[in-house]
Amino acid sequence: MKIHYIIFLFLAFCLSLNAEEKKLAYLVSDIRIPFWEIMSRGIKNEAQNLGYDIDIYSANNLKKRELENIVKAISKKVDGVILSPINSSTAVTLLKLSKNANIPVVISDIGTNSGEYVSYISSDNENGAYKIGKVLTEKMDSLGWNKNGTVGIISIPQKRENGKARTKGFLKALNEAKISAAGIKQQVTFSYEETYDFSKELIEKNPNLRALWLQGSDRYKGALDAIRDMEKEREILLICFDAEPIFLDLIPKGILVGSAMQQPYLMGQKAVISLDNYLKGKKVKKEEKLPILAISKDNIEEKLPVIKKNVLGIVEE
Repeated sequence: MKIHYIIFLFLAFCLSLNAEEKKLAYLVSDIRIPFWEIMSRGIKNEAQNLGYDIDIYSANNLKKRELENIVKAISKKVDGVILSPINSSTAVTLLKLSKNANIPVVISDIGTNSGEYVSYISSDNENGAYKIGKVLTEKMDSLGWNKNGTVGIISIPQKRENGKARTKGFLKALNEAKISAAGIKQQVTFSYEETYDFSKELIEKNPNLRALWLQGSDRYKGALDAIRDMEKEREILLICFDAEPIFLDLIPKGILVGSAMQQPYLMGQKAVISLDNYLKGKKVKKEEKLPILAISKDNIEEKLPVIKKNVLGIVEE
């Protein structure tokens, strides 16, 4: 009996060692940006639920560091990688290195120009941008600004597949309403100063500007401050993409017209589930697009529970 018990303990110990060896890596462009930090929480939560250790590597938007991070992950012999690259071009090299090391990759947002991967978890950026564009054009119409008013765009890099999709969907909404885009400025540093300067420049160069669309969320204050400093608070609307906790106050107050909210926490969970299914030999969808919530004053109360969990990552224990 004692021998059987000892054998049982030994086998249990071996199984625990195997479980401890299961490790994933999350390579993210810049975890300082709230969207990616929230996604990382969804990844960590689901990885822990499924019995994986998870290491998170942020490139801080530096291509050299991104390469160093994939090398580190490969050297640790991780079982799989979840990738949110700096852009769709850098993703190609990261996928090639992972393939050479026989490490499967699930891409969580941004996309890639080419390369092999297990699954691509993304948001329906084009449709989400179209829907928030419709929210804006209807607001402009209600104010009588749709005939002569124009809209300035401060975009994420258009080398990113998601950036291209956002611009395409939003311009479709503007075109349907016969509203012109005043110009597009692509973010590089993603800083407050850059957002402020771009906003101010668009306002100065376009006398008929009636709205700014920020293809992100974390630097919304740069745009609001530029509108205020140019004394255009009653003349220029602001609409965003993604969300910050303060948006739950700003949208009902009308300081923001609305925002197209991705669900980064849910995206992170889905990425881990896809990778886990692949590692267990199960069938995995090659591409999975999650819906984007077009949130305005009209529906924010109704959507609040989903926004808190899937958008902002506020999970009650």
